[in-house]
Amino acid sequence: MKIEEIKNYLPHRYPFLLVDRVLEIEEDRIVTIKNVTANEEFFNGHFPGAPIMPGVLQVEAMAQSGCIMLMKSKVENPKETLIVFTGIKNAKFRKSVVPGDQLRMEVKQGMFRRNFVTMIGKATVDGEVVCELEASAAIVPKDQA
Repeated sequence: MKIEEIKNYLPHRYPFLLVDRVLEIEEDRIVTIKNVTANEEFFNGHFPGAPIMPGVLQVEAMAQSGCIMLMKSKVENPKETLIVFTGIKNAKFRKSVVPGDQLRMEVKQGMFRRNFVTMIGKATVDGEVVCELEASAAIVPKDQA
């Protein structure tokens, strides 16, 4: 899935759209990439002279990946639906992500009940784990978010 199709499933837009491509997608698993470039706006302040992708944006990129998976497999009308974070557990940051890296994210669906879901995510750069987490989210109508 390329960026124009991704936009059909995510409401995010520049500079907050953090998934560039979907490599694999199944009903309960997705693999995506984010190409981290020196032109990212956040590098202007994080940190001048030593640019590092903020961990919270790595978490957000994995959340967006999970959102694509859920929107494609669990939601009837993605244009009228939002998936919102309800919790993050056990987030760990193992290594810095810097300009030139390609962040590869794998997100798996865990428990799914009514409109609540848990997900397990892992991000790697060149095969090394840089971030991992457990997250929960709610699927809600846009007008109730």
